[in-house]
Amino acid sequence: MSVLLLIVLFVGEIRYVRGDATSPQAKGVKVIAHVCNDLGGWGKGFVLAVSRRWDAPERAYREWHRKRATNDFGLGAVQFVQVEPYVHIANMVAQRGIKRGSKGVPIRYDALGECLQRVGRRALELDASVHMPRIGCGLAGGRWSEVEPLVERHLVGPGVPVTVYDVG
Repeated sequence: MSVLLLIVLFVGEIRYVRGDATSPQAKGVKVIAHVCNDLGGWGKGFVLAVSRRWDAPERAYREWHRKRATNDFGLGAVQFVQVEPYVHIANMVAQRGIKRGSKGVPIRYDALGECLQRVGRRALELDASVHMPRIGCGLAGGRWSEVEPLVERHLVGPGVPVTVYDVG
């Protein structure tokens, strides 16, 4: 008689809370992730909450876009901006343009996957947790049913604690 030993590794799951993603509810280093467009526009949606709290992420994003001919700015790229000793903002370029049209919604799931993979690597380097609203599901027009598996694959799977904030 043979014995089959099954080992299950529980990596974690996304924690959902009501609250403000710009005030992450966790100890230690935190990365706040959000979606930006590829036009250099910053003025609607979650970025307004970020700018009310810190001015550096908007300044850095606009500069990154302005100098895009000489840097990595574009779909799938991520810019990390440290705003407090234990808080970093991840400006993730995963939105093509700003309007819905004949080419569908602005979110680009493939670019979002690339961004989340980069955020996951940085979070592991920093031993950080990741905090976010339901990224890509507001002005970018995405569906959480498409975004959640990307978060699970690129963040939760590798062992990054994730908290998603719903406005309460």
